[in-house]
Amino acid sequence: MKGRVNFMKLFDIIFGRAIDRRIVKYQNDLIIKHCKEVQNMYKDMRGWRHDYHNHIQALLALTEKPGQLKKYLLELNNDLTNVDTVIKTGNIMVDAILNSKLSLIRSYDINVNVKAVVPAELPVSETDLCTIIGNLLDNAMEACIKQEETAERFIRIYIGILKKQLYISVQNSASKEPKRTNGIFFSTKNGNGHGFGLMRIDSISAKYNGYVNRQSEEGIFATEILLPL
Repeated sequence: MKGRVNFMKLFDIIFGRAIDRRIVKYQNDLIIKHCKEVQNMYKDMRGWRHDYHNHIQALLALTEKPGQLKKYLLELNNDLTNVDTVIKTGNIMVDAILNSKLSLIRSYDINVNVKAVVPAELPVSETDLCTIIGNLLDNAMEACIKQEETAERFIRIYIGILKKQLYISVQNSASKEPKRTNGIFFSTKNGNGHGFGLMRIDSISAKYNGYVNRQSEEGIFATEILLPL
């Protein structure tokens, strides 16, 4: 009996250390991703600053030519409308997580389509909501990056209110069928089994008595989440 107790204690110690290592790795991955997002957004800002300087120089050169100046301003206005990639959902925290993630996603030549309208105030914790969205987009991006043909990479995002519930849908292209057992999908990233990202999504959804549905077919992986409001 004593030997069994000692064995169980040893098992708990080894198992606990393994979990701790996985948690540390998960947190380190999050930090690395955040750094990449910040670096990419800074790169975009430098590009906008460079373009802004060039436009100012062109406008100054056209101050004595009102007709050409007006034409240039109209063209510039159209260009700015087309390149405006800032997502505005109505919720500041959701805007922050979406725009930081999308800036990095687009740097991998992934075609993104986004439609999101979120109330400014929600009964769902902002931290929990950002964790769900962040993990969904990280998983979608990683699946797309694995595709060799960049033209086939895409992510579709929809967030809105559906029958008094917050509805979140993320679809992404996938080169391989994700592994699953008994209908449950498993992450194969770095051999981490189910993956902390998927577990965080599931646990937070359960916390709010929400619903999570994952489907995979014909090169598309889709996740739907409903959180009662």
